[in-house]
Amino acid sequence: MTDRVVPAADRRRRRPTKQGVVLSEELIVATALRLIEEHGAEALSVRRLGRALGADPSSLYRYFRHTDDLLLAVADELIGRTLRTWRPTGDWLADLRDLGLRMHAGALAQPRAAVLSAYRVTGREHEIQAVETILGVLREAGFPDAEAVRVYHAFVDQALAFGALDSASTALPKAARDAESAVWKATYARLPADTHPHIAATARHLVADMRLSSYPAALDLLLSAAAARLAEILGRT
Repeated sequence: MTDRVVPAADRRRRRPTKQGVVLSEELIVATALRLIEEHGAEALSVRRLGRALGADPSSLYRYFRHTDDLLLAVADELIGRTLRTWRPTGDWLADLRDLGLRMHAGALAQPRAAVLSAYRVTGREHEIQAVETILGVLREAGFPDAEAVRVYHAFVDQALAFGALDSASTALPKAARDAESAVWKATYARLPADTHPHIAATARHLVADMRLSSYPAALDLLLSAAAARLAEILGRT
């Protein structure tokens, strides 16, 4: 896509496409997500999207100015999907743990899109809602504003980073994933104790643990540190 601008009032298409559907931002984003998972980043072209939608490619400019604008909408939709499934309980630790795990699971459900968008700032509706929600959880728990922002920053970056990391692994061909997982048993578990005592001592744990994502453990460590920090802050007041 090139950088064109269509006034917002003129964006809605009134006639159905060749496939009998009426274009909308939601439909275009959903189609882009599907194509990204099937074809990768190259799916974000007006020609491929237009073909998938049965629409003239130029009609997409009524909704998105260029491909980066569409990518930001895709990233925001991933955030929205997570928020729509999350229900706070009032227990800030449990709520953030649940939200983090849902963010990670959402990335793994759309691995190619997650890798493309994890590092972007959308400034869109769902991202704004997520920032407001997480900061609200932290401030209501008792974190001062500066500390709430620090914990928010670490929490979100950790979830996005692990989501992108694990999504990249998930996107590998199965044979490659299986081969990498087998290295822990075929190589590390066979290293002798006289040359690699620490690996040898922990080999069975490495074989069992390293094939799994470390995100739940990392999330628990982060939240434990945040809880300790909050207790320290509240103890001073």
